[in-house]
Amino acid sequence: MAEILGLGITHYPPLCLPDAQMSGILRWTLDDPAIPPEEKDPRAWSEAMRAEWSDDFGTRAARLHREALVAGLDHVRSRLDEFKPDVVIIWGDDQYENFHEDVIPPFAICAYDDVEVRPWAHASAASAMKGRDNVWNEEASFGYRLRGRPDVARQLVASLIESEFDVAYAYKPLHHASVAHSFMNSILYLDYHRRGYEHPTICFPLNCYGRRVVSCRGFMTRMNRQVDFDPPSPSPKRFMDLGAATARALRDSPFRVALLASSSWSHAFLVDSTWRLRPDTERDRSLYAAMIDADYGHWRSTSLKEVEDAGQQEVLNWWTLLGAMEALGAKLEWSQFVETHIFNSNKVFAIFESR
Repeated sequence: MAEILGLGITHYPPLCLPDAQMSGILRWTLDDPAIPPEEKDPRAWSEAMRAEWSDDFGTRAARLHREALVAGLDHVRSRLDEFKPDVVIIWGDDQYENFHEDVIPPFAICAYDDVEVRPWAHASAASAMKGRDNVWNEEASFGYRLRGRPDVARQLVASLIESEFDVAYAYKPLHHASVAHSFMNSILYLDYHRRGYEHPTICFPLNCYGRRVVSCRGFMTRMNRQVDFDPPSPSPKRFMDLGAATARALRDSPFRVALLASSSWSHAFLVDSTWRLRPDTERDRSLYAAMIDADYGHWRSTSLKEVEDAGQQEVLNWWTLLGAMEALGAKLEWSQFVETHIFNSNKVFAIFESR
């Protein structure tokens, strides 16, 4: 019988940036002419938001935000190393990076051999890091040899298909030189202190952006831009079903498996109700409370429209994790909610007890 550990982290791209640049998404949004001036005036913001923004455009707050995120990542990394997995499977979104107009699979398993990952040479426009300085002062030549487990990936694909959950799979990248930033940043952040990352890893990209994946290149647009939306992503319930099917497929394997969901939560640049200036913290808190209470029914009954209205598209990675944890009867061992008003998204970290 397998032993399975559940983990949740963020792959928030601005964590790669120096503190003075971390509020860049909000600064870009404040230049949107479609947003009323009175909404962009800090005097209309909450006291907490003004405190973060301060007189330095969030630079001091960025240091504190970074410390909280790195502490959460370190806690997850410590638990991962202690677990000693045979393989780490990461659920992350593809933001028009590996998958373009020629194919947008709802779910895909990258059954890659070892891959040379060079984050700064391979950075795509969607990661907001192409050609920019990074907090580690690393050159374009810096990289990792990301170890794969194509044998486990093929077995997982076969098991899912045999259980009537059809998934796409690939043996090599399509439009990206290595792996999309949700996976690349996960590795960078789990190794924030650059001690190395040796765990064999399988990337399991999910179509979280749905209507916005091609039409918006999986990223930001101005509020008044007319968008010819794409077809939707699968429903939150379907993502939970995928997680459950994955857990059942792995449960009878001989492997020690870490299942990891990588995303921030509500993204401000997707939340029209806040004029895209701040995340939907109220709905993030409600979802987080349901996770703490193991209220899987709350997660399962959430509609795709509710997800999209709250800017929680990327949290569909977590819907998949929660589906797996429900199927396994896993218990939440530890979690942390990191709230922010100016750094685009709230972040959540979690560790679910392995069985």
